[in-house]
Amino acid sequence: MWIALRTLAIGAVGALLAFLAGIPAPFLTGPAFLVTLSALLGLKAAIHPRYRDAIFVVIGVNMGTSVTPEAVATAAKWPGSLAMLSLSILVIFLGGAGILKSVSGMDRMSALLTATPGHLSFVLSLSSDVKADIGRVTMIQTMRVLSLTLIVPFLAPLLSETPLVGMRLAGDPMTLPSLAALFLMAVLVGLAVQKLRLPAALLLGGMAVSSVAHGFGITEGTMPPWLSMPAFVSMGALIGTRFTGVSPRMVLSSLGASAMLTGFAAAVSLLGALMVSRLLGLPILNVLIAFAPGGLETMMAMSILLNANPAYVAAHHVFRLIFLSIVLPVVVARNRERA
Repeated sequence: MWIALRTLAIGAVGALLAFLAGIPAPFLTGPAFLVTLSALLGLKAAIHPRYRDAIFVVIGVNMGTSVTPEAVATAAKWPGSLAMLSLSILVIFLGGAGILKSVSGMDRMSALLTATPGHLSFVLSLSSDVKADIGRVTMIQTMRVLSLTLIVPFLAPLLSETPLVGMRLAGDPMTLPSLAALFLMAVLVGLAVQKLRLPAALLLGGMAVSSVAHGFGITEGTMPPWLSMPAFVSMGALIGTRFTGVSPRMVLSSLGASAMLTGFAAAVSLLGALMVSRLLGLPILNVLIAFAPGGLETMMAMSILLNANPAYVAAHHVFRLIFLSIVLPVVVARNRERA
């Protein structure tokens, strides 16, 4: 309990410092950076699993409050965007594996698993059946998620033609009975989604329930700041907890490969996002967050903090996981036969 409270306190300090420094998405990037730094300095960081689940429900319901008919009016353009995302995923996956194999000297299987743009839990489940450097795969994948969490908020303002206004707070907060009803339904739907083995099931369940409730006018209002702000700070802190037990030497040993892979993935995602934005007329901010191969929970939270289209972002990140669930086992099986 003490470790969890200390982790959240460090995250809160990181959020405050990032906010005062004018850093984009401070309630996510600040805690992620400071908790990671404290973990690398030897402080154990952890978030209680039940509290983590509660965070996912709050953020999911928060996302649903922004889903309006206008937000999904561009859905007719999404198939073309999803096609470009599929191409980007394949380029990052196969091209990144080639880079890691040729430049970093990784074996074929380790390079493939490391270059997979997301779905870390699925990657690790497959790695139990193949010969791969699991420690290095996990380290580089974790560093990729942290790097993209810190990079995307800075990159978005440079590409957006309109200034970022941050998280939308307009409108009256939802009433406590409405919140209680949404949270209860979100948990029930989230538990059902878990049976599909999708990550962040409670977050997806919360968004689905809230989107329907707000889209059909069943309930109105925004998430109260006293709930949303702590949830974002906790999400940022959760990212940093992945570095508990990791020494600076371990980070340095994987820094080169991680920098190459993250840079390559970011460049491919940015190119794909620019093409979709130009060809389909979609806002570059929405497309960039949707294409960035970061953690599903993190990117969905970022869509709220940067005031992007949550329905569009969520659809693309869920599609990315489904696409990888189909493609990755096939690629791994073929390469295992060649080994």
